[in-house]
Amino acid sequence: MSDCDLAFAGVDEARLASLARALAALVRDGGVIHLVGSLGAGKTTFARALLGALGVGARVKSPTYSLVESYAIGDLAAHHLDLYRIAAAEEVEWLGLRDLAAGRQLWLIEWPERALAAIPAPDLVIELAHAPSARDVCLRALTVTAKRWLESLRGLPIQHELSRS
Repeated sequence: MSDCDLAFAGVDEARLASLARALAALVRDGGVIHLVGSLGAGKTTFARALLGALGVGARVKSPTYSLVESYAIGDLAAHHLDLYRIAAAEEVEWLGLRDLAAGRQLWLIEWPERALAAIPAPDLVIELAHAPSARDVCLRALTVTAKRWLESLRGLPIQHELSRS
């Protein structure tokens, strides 16, 4: 996790949700967030907390089987994708993502590595790794917008911050 722009160690579920809620306040204008990590690392937990903080009133369902769940939050369209079951980028075509791409959009994409050529490029990559009692979180900003998000997140009392770049 040495190439992180911002990283936290030993983050439990409550602190992960706190981080997601803090980020939600910053992504109201949209963006693309790739969520990377092994099974059970907390990708869906993070997405649920972020969407809930944005005001999604309905139960935030895991898109494990549907592959995509979309929510209208005012004039922001939020799309939560889980590409775990995708074997090749070409399979994403039938999801109709192009039809979803009008207006202000927020994309939360789990397992993006399965279809990088067919999904929006990330502003922010969040890597979640299992740690002994919780998880480690690595955030990488790939755009100016995401760099501003991370500047706003610095100093959060999430737990043991590892790096500041």
